[in-house]
Amino acid sequence: MLITNPSELEFTYSYNRKWQGIPGIERTPGGRMFITFYSGGITEQLGNYCVILMSEDDGATWSEPIAAAYAGEEHRCYDPVLWIDPNGRLWFIWAEAPDSRIAAAVCDEPDAGSLHWSEARTIGHNVMMNKPTVLSDGNWLFPMAIWRFGLGIANTDTRWSEDERLAYAVRTADEGKTFERLGGVNAPERCFDEHMLLELGDGRIMMLIRTNYGIGVSYSADGGLSWSEAVDSGLGGPNSRFHIRRLPSGNILLVNHVNFIGRNNLTAMISRDDCRSWEGYLMIDERASVSYPDSTFGADGSIYIVYDRERGCSWGGNNADNDAREILFAKITEEDILAGKLVSPGSSLRNIASKLMIQ
Repeated sequence: MLITNPSELEFTYSYNRKWQGIPGIERTPGGRMFITFYSGGITEQLGNYCVILMSEDDGATWSEPIAAAYAGEEHRCYDPVLWIDPNGRLWFIWAEAPDSRIAAAVCDEPDAGSLHWSEARTIGHNVMMNKPTVLSDGNWLFPMAIWRFGLGIANTDTRWSEDERLAYAVRTADEGKTFERLGGVNAPERCFDEHMLLELGDGRIMMLIRTNYGIGVSYSADGGLSWSEAVDSGLGGPNSRFHIRRLPSGNILLVNHVNFIGRNNLTAMISRDDCRSWEGYLMIDERASVSYPDSTFGADGSIYIVYDRERGCSWGGNNADNDAREILFAKITEEDILAGKLVSPGSSLRNIASKLMIQ
């Protein structure tokens, strides 16, 4: 269920949240910014909800939630995604358990004075937590996964066999009206998948997949229908979400943990040769417990990277009040990344979009 009535959203406001994390970001052509993440309860549990915050001043200030996906205390809304499609529509996508449903609501005019959302509808099953990619042939691919049975809270749907529990490419050829599940990948030592799809210059599609050892990789030469055996990409990582996408310039952005001890040293890098080599290595945040990056772009060439820090989940019985419980973003450029330091006017790091205070 999508909630947009301000009088019904107060339970999601910052002073009622105990923890927060797993963010996504988008920026409209008009400069309006949106951030999403999820919260609810004291950890990842039934009763979780996903929220959207908005900024009208390039991220200097942020609203309380303007919309929330919530299905009640016996369900869980989690792993939200924000994406602006080629038609300028803002997609809000989230997973729901125990229904194994991927839901989406669409705002046709995200720069309008009053935002109007479509009814939430099911577009797939189980989990999707990264942006789609638009192929050169005009098709859109959505990275949806069916996790292993029992992996994740309330992931107990028995309709799929273990052989069907894969990281998939899901295609829409009609701009999101209908969806078709294509081939999938069972990467060795895959964990929560959290895979991303990228079309390379030679027409192949690359799938990068979260694994216990870092990031696995598989390739498709037929638009996602079939995939090569997944192998270690060599990109490394602490078994956490990474982020990759093609920049407006044609270069490729990767945000990952580098020379890490746990989830620290979140770093942005650039490839100018279709992922064969990487350069720049701009440190976004070297602190511990920084994770789950996502990005969007500004018309002026700015790159916005959102991530979380010390979510405040109560795993292990820790006191959440001792955690930062921050959603942060960096505003940078390709020039900053390639220089390995901030060189562009207006670039900044560690900007706070949301921080929970001790109550």
